[in-house]
Amino acid sequence: MQRLIQDIKTGNFNQIYLLYGEEAYLRRQYRDRLKEAVIGDDTMNYHYYEGKNISIGEVIDQAETLPFFAERRLILVENSGLFKSGGEALADYLKEPAATAYFVFVEPEVDKRSRLFKTVQAKGSAVEFAVQDEATLKRWVLGMVKKENKRISESALEFFLEKTGTDMENIRREIEKLFCYCLDKEAITSDDIDAVCTKRLSNHIFDMVGAIADKKQKKALELYYELLAQKEPPMRIMFLIARQFNLLLQVKELRGKGYSNKTIGEKVGLPGFVAGKYVTQASRFRTEELRDAVELCVDTEEAVKTGKMNENMGVEMLIVRYSS
Repeated sequence: MQRLIQDIKTGNFNQIYLLYGEEAYLRRQYRDRLKEAVIGDDTMNYHYYEGKNISIGEVIDQAETLPFFAERRLILVENSGLFKSGGEALADYLKEPAATAYFVFVEPEVDKRSRLFKTVQAKGSAVEFAVQDEATLKRWVLGMVKKENKRISESALEFFLEKTGTDMENIRREIEKLFCYCLDKEAITSDDIDAVCTKRLSNHIFDMVGAIADKKQKKALELYYELLAQKEPPMRIMFLIARQFNLLLQVKELRGKGYSNKTIGEKVGLPGFVAGKYVTQASRFRTEELRDAVELCVDTEEAVKTGKMNENMGVEMLIVRYSS
């Protein structure tokens, strides 16, 4: 990424860029910054293609067309899927593209074994935007808080990230809500965050499984009915409960092997400040209980899909069984 930032700053561009990875917010940010740096507001020499039905022949024709009273023609291709399949003809062209043609590809997923990816890597620059780690997200949020001349404690910051998750677009949206809510306040507190920030579905599921672990059946069912009231399909809730139980099983087994919370988080894909909560929740279940719960989720899903059980009843029975 540092090389990309340097290219934008100096104006010394590669002819081909690929921006890819899970973090959509960063992909969009650097797509726009790169476009502005390469072509500015020149609409005559800018061409945008989006989606999986792009005509590669048309893209190549545009690349071969000389720019209109300018040094460059920029072609931006987004969400094409060509870096997973079907990009062979474009890969052949990009080995020797027209000298005036510049390309920016933006993709959430790529196959690094594909000819197109290897060609871009060899002839241009491929930049990955992965989900950012805990330390990076904290620095980013603290930077935005400081810019607004406000303060936030470490515990409140961690609570905020628990609420928002690691998606930077969601973080940005929620922090802006917080700034509006705390307009006349110097410090942002956990109470402010709880009052304003939207609770993620995964957090809701975590609380539901926590209520199940604590044998608080009424609370667990109330949380389930809240999700139904929010139009969440029962089978999606079932999937997320199964995912939670499976995650807790992995966490419990890793903890049993003596791993620290931080290492457990890294192994199962949880931020460090969240891993401790999963370790605590997992400790409330026996390993056999978690394994049985995962198997029951699979069996219930099969029963629903084959028409042997109503989906709503299937989820309720699962909650009742493990919270009794």
